[in-house]
Amino acid sequence: MQLAIIAAGFTAGEADQLRRSMAAWRRHGTVGIFEQRLVQGMLDRGYSEQFARQVFKQIEGFGEYGFPESHAASFALLVYVSAWLKCHHPAAFFCALLNSQPMGFYAPAQLVQAARRQDVEILPLDVNVSELACTLERGKAPRLRLGFCLVHGLSALVAERIQRCRGARQFRDMEDFNARVLPDRKSLELLAAADAFSTLAGNRHHAHWQASGIEGPMPLWQHRQQQESMPLLRAPSEGDNVVADY
Repeated sequence: MQLAIIAAGFTAGEADQLRRSMAAWRRHGTVGIFEQRLVQGMLDRGYSEQFARQVFKQIEGFGEYGFPESHAASFALLVYVSAWLKCHHPAAFFCALLNSQPMGFYAPAQLVQAARRQDVEILPLDVNVSELACTLERGKAPRLRLGFCLVHGLSALVAERIQRCRGARQFRDMEDFNARVLPDRKSLELLAAADAFSTLAGNRHHAHWQASGIEGPMPLWQHRQQQESMPLLRAPSEGDNVVADY
């Protein structure tokens, strides 16, 4: 733009139109409408016609790749910053990506696997600790705690109510959780399937069993706990957990 203004006498508006025509690099010939104006302007200022046309050819050539080049430069900056964060602060990097879902590129499971390959400790979803978003926890190195946002179908209002009801006093068991949070059945089932009750029920099989016994604000087993003991369900295998998570 400055070359057109100084060497050919373009106004700022005309120079901007020239720039825009270069940006329309897919539509060939748009730069050509400025050829005569540029050449004549340079002739009027004492430049030779050969030099003027050479300058225009350079502008025309730049229009073929200059626009995608500028996009590439912008993208390269984002890639560099992302790569730096991924290298030096992997826990924060993957935490931010998980909180940006859905992205359309990588599923949360892929991001978690990539984080583990970089030695990021992944802490599971837990109704006693997790927040709506994924968070970082202190340790020898920052640890990544999965958040309620990754539970597909769970309402953000329910997640916020869990945090609010939990306060500074953690839930003791499923009965305590139900009495304080008053969750609906769908939310209970989603949390049990996501293994968010592991610290309360031991494993997702026990969590499913206990969640199925909850009707409204009062657990059914509270009325029959003397007659019926908790069944000894086997702990899920790693394969069971993989299938359930999938």
